[in-house]
Amino acid sequence: MPHQAKATIADQPFTTTVTIDHHQLLADEPTELGGKDQGPTPTSLLLASIATCKVITAKMYATRKGWPVERIDATARAADTTGHLITRIEVDLTVVGNLTPEQRQRIFEIAEKCPVQKAVAEGIIVDSALAAH
Repeated sequence: MPHQAKATIADQPFTTTVTIDHHQLLADEPTELGGKDQGPTPTSLLLASIATCKVITAKMYATRKGWPVERIDATARAADTTGHLITRIEVDLTVVGNLTPEQRQRIFEIAEKCPVQKAVAEGIIVDSALAAH
C-alpha cells in the first residue's frame, strides 16, 4: 500500500491540516514561535511516528507468538539537537504482561526493527518538486 500524506496551510499563521487517507489532524507551532498551538509540531509528529511504529511492531510480534502482553508504551524524545535539527532520539519502551525476561528482551529487539525507525536511522532521500497550481 503506498503511503501518502498531504499538508495544507492557508490563512492561519502555521496551523496546518494534515490529511492521511481518510484521516485528518492539525499540526502547528507553539504560540512562542508564532503559531496557535492547535496541534503537535512536525517534530512531535516524527517522534510520535517512531513511538507508534515501535509499539505496533512489538504488539504484532507478541500477538503472533501468543504472549500475554497487556500493554506496550514507547516514549520518544529528542535527546540532542543542533538548532532545529534532531541529531539523537531516545526511546523508552515498557512492556507490561506476564512475560519472562527473555520474552521481554525479544519484544524489545523486534521493536528496534520497526520500519519507521529503520528509515530514519538509515536516511531517507526526499525528492521534492514544485507542482503547478
